[in-house]
Amino acid sequence: MNVYNLTNANGTKKNNPARTLAYKTRKISFFACTWAQARVFFCLIMVFAMSLSYVSAQQGDMSAGGHLTFGSGDEYSNIGIGAKFRYNVTDPIRLEGSFTYFFKKDFMSMWDISANIQWLFPVSYQFAVYPLAGFSIMGMKLDLGDWGSGSDNGFGLNFGGGADFNLNDQIALTFELKYRVGLGDFDLNRLGISAGVALKF
Repeated sequence: MNVYNLTNANGTKKNNPARTLAYKTRKISFFACTWAQARVFFCLIMVFAMSLSYVSAQQGDMSAGGHLTFGSGDEYSNIGIGAKFRYNVTDPIRLEGSFTYFFKKDFMSMWDISANIQWLFPVSYQFAVYPLAGFSIMGMKLDLGDWGSGSDNGFGLNFGGGADFNLNDQIALTFELKYRVGLGDFDLNRLGISAGVALKF
């Protein structure tokens, strides 16, 4: 007698408790297996991500370095040189302070002091990318010689991103693209493209 194919006296099939129980058991087993696999896969991803974060940057890491910057905005461009200091407040979150001096061009020189927060996303042990946001104080000085001189400064907001390439445990190459939105009367909007070197200690 086949317990999975029971029929009534008139020859029609009737509900089979054994078939229903077997189907529900297989269904529950399938979902249980799938959920268990998903949990294992998720845990492996988390462990991998944490290991990348650990080897790439750790809380308390500090570095300092220099950079060259090309700045452009409002139909005016110039070249600058500067220095920066970085500190990891957590493994992925890093604070950066920088100063950049832009050389005189067409009678005008500029400077920029910025403070940014960066969120590191390690791609490998050697390479990490990050978005950034922060604020800046920018100033400019116009020197026309005998015709006189003048200066102005103002606040702005920074948005952008960058990448670090670790040559070894102490030296990293840095690349960054930052857009400054001027605030108030000093509404100078500028795009900055920087490349430099950072020394870890």
